[in-house]
Amino acid sequence: MAPDEGVVRIDGPWKHRTVHAGGTRFHVVEAGDGPLVLLLHGFPQFWWTWRHQLVSLPAAGYRAVAVDLRGYGSSDKPPRGYDLPTLAADATGLIRALGETGAIVVGHDWGGLLAWTMAVLDPKCVHRLVTVAAPHPLRLRSSLLTDPFGQLKASRGAFGFQLPLLPERRLTRDRASLVGKLLDRWSRPGWPDLETSRTYREAFRIPAVAHCALEYHRWFGRSQLRPDGLRYARAMRTEIEAPTLQLHGALDQCILPRTAQGSSRYVAAPYRWRLLEGAGHFPHEEIPDVFDTELLGWLADPEPDR
Repeated sequence: MAPDEGVVRIDGPWKHRTVHAGGTRFHVVEAGDGPLVLLLHGFPQFWWTWRHQLVSLPAAGYRAVAVDLRGYGSSDKPPRGYDLPTLAADATGLIRALGETGAIVVGHDWGGLLAWTMAVLDPKCVHRLVTVAAPHPLRLRSSLLTDPFGQLKASRGAFGFQLPLLPERRLTRDRASLVGKLLDRWSRPGWPDLETSRTYREAFRIPAVAHCALEYHRWFGRSQLRPDGLRYARAMRTEIEAPTLQLHGALDQCILPRTAQGSSRYVAAPYRWRLLEGAGHFPHEEIPDVFDTELLGWLADPEPDR
């Protein structure tokens, strides 16, 4: 029997809320007071990926809000809207629904692609940008074409996601064992532990989550030569004016460090790159102390390096 959405309402030093933005209902988890830091998760996860930062950011004087993205966790799961422009509008609408005109935006994996998109399409909403294991979308796109034995090979599993129905079944069968295998494959040795893996596997078995999560991949793949994808690519050539921190695990086998590293060409503002040794695709969970030192140090710097 599939679990219900209650499995993602995990207790901790934070509070759970429902926030409406643009006609969509979002489950958010909030802690602390101060400047807003919006935390955007990736695949195959949900808000809980930021549990360490929901403690460290409030302790440093920030209001941390982690959200279940459209289609995930306890947020709405509409049949469409899984393109990056719509997802960016979700997130900027969420910032306003939380009573702010802008925020520090921290995004991992798909949440990072979404954060890059926000910084271009609604730049006033992004005061500072932090991307984790997430190249600029145009950099990812070009790497898939120019690095066949590198990023294209690393992304081969995502091409299987383009098929209808079958990938959803593969992800959810055997109590979502494939989700656990992906976490193992993309992370450093020894992470995740059994309980962490079980938590993500259960969340992915919530009805419709697997389908919605795969729709992100399907839009990115199928839109490349469609008018909507070409319009998006044209818009994303705009240089980013928000100070940007890009963090990447040296052991990442999902998004290769060399794929992410070329993203600075799209940033006109102060930019910092940090390669985190001993971490794979999930550095904020695998080595949270090191990750938080980099993040909080950069946020505290009034003039981050150029």
